[in-house]
Amino acid sequence: MLRHLSIRDFVIVAALDLEFDSGFTVFSGETGAGKSILIDALALTLGARADASVVRTGESRADITAEFDTHALVEQWLDAQALGASGSAHGDGADPHGGTVMLRRVVDANGRSRAFINGTAATLTQLREVGEMLVDIHGQHAHQLLMRPDAQRELFDTHAGLADLAATVNRAWRAWRDSAQAVETAQTRDRELQLERERLAWQLAELDKLSPQPGEWEEVNAEHNRLSHSANLIDGVQGALAALSESDEAMITHLASVVSKLRDLAEIDPALNDALAALEPAEIQLQEAAYSLSHYAQRLELDPERLAQIERRVDALHSAARKFRLQPQTLPEEHAARRAQLAALDAAADLDALHAAEAKAKEAFLAQAKQLSKARAKAAKALGSAVTTGMQELSMKGGSFEVALVALPEGGAHGLEQIEFRVAGHAGVPLRPLAKVASGGELARISLALAVIASAASPTPTLIFDEVDTGIGGGVAEVVGRLLHQLGGARQVLCVTHLPQVAARGDHHFQVAKAADGRGGTVSSVTSLDKANRIEEVARMLGGLEITATTRKHAKEMLAA
Repeated sequence: MLRHLSIRDFVIVAALDLEFDSGFTVFSGETGAGKSILIDALALTLGARADASVVRTGESRADITAEFDTHALVEQWLDAQALGASGSAHGDGADPHGGTVMLRRVVDANGRSRAFINGTAATLTQLREVGEMLVDIHGQHAHQLLMRPDAQRELFDTHAGLADLAATVNRAWRAWRDSAQAVETAQTRDRELQLERERLAWQLAELDKLSPQPGEWEEVNAEHNRLSHSANLIDGVQGALAALSESDEAMITHLASVVSKLRDLAEIDPALNDALAALEPAEIQLQEAAYSLSHYAQRLELDPERLAQIERRVDALHSAARKFRLQPQTLPEEHAARRAQLAALDAAADLDALHAAEAKAKEAFLAQAKQLSKARAKAAKALGSAVTTGMQELSMKGGSFEVALVALPEGGAHGLEQIEFRVAGHAGVPLRPLAKVASGGELARISLALAVIASAASPTPTLIFDEVDTGIGGGVAEVVGRLLHQLGGARQVLCVTHLPQVAARGDHHFQVAKAADGRGGTVSSVTSLDKANRIEEVARMLGGLEITATTRKHAKEMLAA
């Protein structure tokens, strides 16, 4: 439930802080006062698109914050996103779903937008995801959307709880179409694919024969370098061994003699122990170096045959790299890639396998689509009956509503049928498509009936109706007010209205007004009305600028009812 809304420098709102409660809350005011601006501001905190035009003239940014009570699904989502609810007492023994969630949106004058959830930077996608669990907004142009077939389908599937199944059907249909496209491509490109396959097969045969191994290029180059310099290596190692240990003037012999003498002298003067401690490790290291060189020299020999073999391998790798216009070290990866490409072409050329895959994908689509059709048929009957009942209450006596499932021969992305809303305005008239027969007033009433019915089935705790009563008046307006008030008994309902019959039904009433801001502009303000002020506002809505005793009396009667 929406608890608090804070708005700063948004369109014509300078600063506004509103506290909300449960039940049915109405917003009224003169045209252009900014009633719908409040809904637009709230929509920004729920992830709606924004641009620089929302920033109040002369200011650097617009800043909107909305605070909501959380519920179980929101808590779970916040935990999964590591955006824990503020005020909830996780881990302290309190109710884990008793906290609030803060949604904030900041839009700079240059159009840049930032979003926050509980003070942590968030994406617009995250705002939309959590917003869908908190608020359901029925806009003032909702009845116009009902003219579109896709809007009818989406509204129906959402109301029936079939959105996820419909999405599954859509994915299955796309998989089927992709499989069919693969068959068509294989049939039309058969000759082209065959030429490509022959080219890859020749390249693969060449690489199979060469069989380049990962890291081989580096290894053979290192061995070639060593073998081609074997003579120098042998001479150098032998010279080093002679200098260290094998000549008459060997370093190790001389150093051993020096260490021995110092050891004797250190017996006389311990001050020589520091020098001795430095030389003894040097003697050990020289001995280890001589041993390592000796071991290396035993394995080192001139091997012209091996050198020639390595040179042939280097040349073969280098030639293949030039032929395929590659770097020699990438030959193993290219070998594997061409093998995979050939396998893919073989599969693409296997029409039997492709036809089998297409048939399997079609079967999967039909299975899911038939399940969706069955669920839609059941939901269509229930929604048709509910809207028909609503039409009787909304002064469309004898009228009826039907959700028609128009079969599609081959099916489509959204199932085996097209959803079509059909209506008869009164008794004795055949049902016809809604977009063709409904007048503006009838369309508004049917849209409102659908909105109320769909909202009653939705788990969203806050419902917002933004001038959805447009085109309605008289006794119908009283019914609309009663329906929204009833809905407010189970949910938090906010409604922007211009009808006194609806405003009089509110549990809470806010008046929106505009005035000059002292610098040549306009600002909007919102006032919570007490009983006396509600009478004046409802009277204004009844009688316009001239409020008479009669209109006040009528307003009192409406509020008392």
